[in-house]
Amino acid sequence: MVPAPEPVLPEHGQARAVIDAVLPQVDAGRFAVKRVVGEPLAVTAHVFTDGHDKVRARLCWRKEGTDSWHETEMQAEGNDVWSASCTPDAQGRWRYTVCAWVDHFQSWRAELLRRVDLADILIAARVGAELVRQASERAEGEDRTKLASLAENLRSRAETAGRATIAEMDSVSLEVASIKDAALSDDLAALADRWPDRSHAVWWSAEGLPLVVDRERAAFSSWYEMFPRSAALEQGRHGTFKDVQARLPYVAEMGFDVLYLPPIHPIGRARRKGRNNTLVALEGDVGSPWAIGADEGGHKDVLPALGTPEDFRELVRAANALGIELALDIAFQCAPDHPYVKAHPDWFRKRPDGSVQYAENPPKKYQDIYPFDFETPDWRAMWLELKSVFDHWIAQGVRIFRVDNPHTKAFAFWEWVIGAVKAEHPDVLFLAEAFTRPKVMHCLAKLGFSQSYTYFTWRNNRHELMEYFEELAHGPGADYYRPNAWPNTPDILNEHLHHGPRSVFMARLVLAATLSASYGIYGPPYELLQGEPVKPGSEEYMNSEKYQIRHWGELTLDRPDSIAGFIATVNRIRKEHVALHSNASLRFFDTSNPYLIAYAKRDPQGKNAVLTVVNIDATFTQSGWVHVDAAWLGVSGGSFVAHDLLTDRSFDWQDGGNFVILVPSEMPAHVIEIRGNA
Repeated sequence: MVPAPEPVLPEHGQARAVIDAVLPQVDAGRFAVKRVVGEPLAVTAHVFTDGHDKVRARLCWRKEGTDSWHETEMQAEGNDVWSASCTPDAQGRWRYTVCAWVDHFQSWRAELLRRVDLADILIAARVGAELVRQASERAEGEDRTKLASLAENLRSRAETAGRATIAEMDSVSLEVASIKDAALSDDLAALADRWPDRSHAVWWSAEGLPLVVDRERAAFSSWYEMFPRSAALEQGRHGTFKDVQARLPYVAEMGFDVLYLPPIHPIGRARRKGRNNTLVALEGDVGSPWAIGADEGGHKDVLPALGTPEDFRELVRAANALGIELALDIAFQCAPDHPYVKAHPDWFRKRPDGSVQYAENPPKKYQDIYPFDFETPDWRAMWLELKSVFDHWIAQGVRIFRVDNPHTKAFAFWEWVIGAVKAEHPDVLFLAEAFTRPKVMHCLAKLGFSQSYTYFTWRNNRHELMEYFEELAHGPGADYYRPNAWPNTPDILNEHLHHGPRSVFMARLVLAATLSASYGIYGPPYELLQGEPVKPGSEEYMNSEKYQIRHWGELTLDRPDSIAGFIATVNRIRKEHVALHSNASLRFFDTSNPYLIAYAKRDPQGKNAVLTVVNIDATFTQSGWVHVDAAWLGVSGGSFVAHDLLTDRSFDWQDGGNFVILVPSEMPAHVIEIRGNA
């Protein structure tokens, strides 16, 4: 009989600490948790060992590409849960993990505390002296000398007391008590704790969990979208980059920090769409900017009618000078006359008749757009070429990209290209424009998109809004899915806005801007209260800018048919109140009227709280009781001054119920700053 093989022994059989349930983590570490520079990462873990010994644990983190770990002590929260926080100080990819070990010194100290028999105390003191001596050998500098001296003192005193005769027992009892006090001193514990024995330490993961740290704009941003070709003041003239540059002060006055432009590339002529998405373009029709590519070039070129590449670079510089970043639309698709179609025909899917398959989402057809075939045998060359599109515009000064329909391209491509771009340029941000199934949207966020569009556009009543934003702020995706809420887009004119009064545009803007740390609007249609659909029930705008040039006249904050001044007020409130810079603290409060929604946010230090109440009817006056938790808002006395930042009015509020009346024709919302006790 062949003898059974010896069982394989673990490499570290003396390691007794156990680490479990390290949080946060995304799919067991397959994807990265996200934070911004200066934002703490709070980590919890279950840490314990067999028996009654004490354990210690540390949170460890390091920037990828470095070898040494930063460490901070974790604190026991009870029930074997330990916690700590770290604050990565630079953009890029980081790693974090938990290290734990059995703490023999603290275990000995806890046992000594319970001992009362003199002989037991003296034996324990000698054991402790040896532990302190071992700590001295690990120590450095002055600590080494101090620990060695304390160890010798403890040892010699315990040995001397142990040799005492019966006649000396009274004095020995006092000495033993003194030895015990010395062994349990806080100074000794602090010294020994600085030099723990980690020879049998356990790491939850030697490699660590992934963490992506972005700049602040990834978490807090205000977006304004506009079509450059509609920026001209004069009727009948095609707008240019210089016209957009002239509009920058207006965008800055409204308080936006990101200006997003739809595609600025040459527009295909073959199968060009006409006004209102008609299949036949008439003479003078400019087509859809998303039908990219013509004889003049493709994704790395600009439409000549908009200006030159230098004009674009000057626009980027001028925007930056006003505190605005330019975000560029990246739509990986081609018009039939895009140079890629001729140079790389195998990058596109063919139909049985040999023609290229145009884009479809039945019943919708996009005859002017060819999608890339991500199953092409030449996928490597195609991936590299598409990455070079990002590289090109980064070289022109762009650091934010809004990616069109990423859910219709291969997920593996996005994980690769975003990782490759951010490895070279960690400050680059990506917004995923994907209105699709929840799991797909979450997958894109996991793969690396910095921000993601949301279903806010279709969440209208109180229950829908509360349920959805509770999920975004506190659900399982909160550590990687950064929402960007838009009340409208060029593709989506929600029925809530159809022919809506001024108040509905104001209410929806307040909801987007205060529920979500990042939000945006498509203007000028939004601030100019444009709500006419192409036909009843449609989400398409009448005379949509997607297919034609529109002229909006002179745009100012005090224009009578505009809410631009109101938008400026809301954006100023956002910038001045740190509580609105994050979604993590969002809390909803009960109201007695289903047409009133109330919620608040507070900053991590509890020094700034903002309470918002919105009339989501926005047509009729609504009133009711709003029940607030004053202590949660940072008020200790129960009553407080509620100052409405929208109207500059103050109210005396209290813990519990407060009566609110919101008249849409006057102001459909309160955005309240908590100003302490009334």
